[in-house]
Amino acid sequence: MLKVAAILEESIVDGPGIRSVIFFQGCPRHCEGCHNPDLLPFEGGKDYSPQQLAEEVFSKLTPLHRGITLSGGDPLAQADDILEFLKLIRSENPKLTVWCYTGYRYDEVKDYPVLQEIDVLVDGPFILAQRNLDLPFRGSDNQRLIDLTATRKSGSVVEVNL
Repeated sequence: MLKVAAILEESIVDGPGIRSVIFFQGCPRHCEGCHNPDLLPFEGGKDYSPQQLAEEVFSKLTPLHRGITLSGGDPLAQADDILEFLKLIRSENPKLTVWCYTGYRYDEVKDYPVLQEIDVLVDGPFILAQRNLDLPFRGSDNQRLIDLTATRKSGSVVEVNL
């Protein structure tokens, strides 16, 4: 079961274009200055099976949606069930892009099977001392926007240029 704190039908700040954002409950990091401190505990949220969550997300999508974004909490704390969810999303609508925010560095999670279903990984913990409000789609200078498709092809990290 997936622990979901909230589903935002439309966002333009969590990746390019109009996106649906799923906020997952629970994060082991507890970064100082966390943007979503209510989502840190693993208790709370609503339980969804991967199929139920896919149905819920699809019920909110319009032809204007460019993709979905996984946020939290930390989605990769629930990586196995999210993999199943994303496979359902991809089978129904392969044109949607998938972005995922995580406090883990890419090197820590590069072998997670779920990364095969994600287009862009925003990696690294939020570091309050490196906070930068001028960065697109991330909060601190240490975080990267990693193009996972290009990274898989090249064998080394390829960052998105915006």
